[in-house]
Amino acid sequence: MAHQVTLIPGDGIGPEIMEAALRVLEATGVAFDWERFDKIGTSALDEYDDPLPDHILESIRSNKTALKGPVTTPVGEGFESVNVQIRQELELYANVRPCKTLPGVETPFDDIDLIIFRENTEGLYAGIENYDERLEIADSIARVTRSGSERIIRFCFEYAKKHGREKVTLAHKANILKISTGLFLKIGEEIAPEYEGELEFEDRIIDNMAMQMVMYPDQYDCVVTTNLFGDILSDLGAGLVGGLGVTAGANIGDDAAVFEAVHGSAPDIAGEGKANPTAVLRSAAMMLEHLDEQPAADAIECAVEGAYADGSVLTPDVGGNASTMEFAEHLADRISDQIS
Repeated sequence: MAHQVTLIPGDGIGPEIMEAALRVLEATGVAFDWERFDKIGTSALDEYDDPLPDHILESIRSNKTALKGPVTTPVGEGFESVNVQIRQELELYANVRPCKTLPGVETPFDDIDLIIFRENTEGLYAGIENYDERLEIADSIARVTRSGSERIIRFCFEYAKKHGREKVTLAHKANILKISTGLFLKIGEEIAPEYEGELEFEDRIIDNMAMQMVMYPDQYDCVVTTNLFGDILSDLGAGLVGGLGVTAGANIGDDAAVFEAVHGSAPDIAGEGKANPTAVLRSAAMMLEHLDEQPAADAIECAVEGAYADGSVLTPDVGGNASTMEFAEHLADRISDQIS
């Protein structure tokens, strides 16, 4: 049977890279019944007076899975990030960001393979802010709850166990933020003994963690942390393997999951056929794994790694001269060869 999946191409380069993703997914032979929404963000605001119309959220709730492209967020004034709204409205509490080296991409390190697990719904991004106009003082409250901390930390441990990983590192700032991230660390220390003998556990203060990741990234495996720290570390990790353009992303909750390219919408190159679809393709592979289509997920990852190792058909940002769809067709051919 076909998988029912919500499809959100996004804006900017989103429709182009999503077209590429659909071509590659087609080559895997997995059947999909896409429920497509082309208007989101600014285009939805113009038509529905809402950048994230309810019918999109209802579709994701019904289908339980979505594949999403980038959506532009206005800087400063304007509507709230659609990405943040989706995560909060659907309780997608686990942001999962694999950072894995691709052959042929020039980076300071080789063979990096680590995953950042970011709590997605609370912390400083809970949106609890106040402004005192008289004193011109702005306050933001970082909300850390036991339930929110338990579910992301346990999600990380379970993911690590299921995927044969070896170690979980919890990043915090409990030396200064003793109550809030102190609670996060305390809960990690409570959960870790349940996995003794299966997974190693350690903790790191966040500033030291950032330094360690750029000096000794090979020493880390699965890293779990709070929302703001995870936002920073996940982009740091992406930088270690070539940037956001080659990095997958997933936002997962108990009732739904959204897989998306984590880079921007790059409106300056939209419509030119230059965009690199690698990030959304690797996110699509994560989606396939989530849907228990592991052979198809492996086929995409193998095709991407093979294309980068070969280097003959790549997009301009990684040293090639292929268009977005030429790269996608090349991957589709590689997948067809694997399957046959």
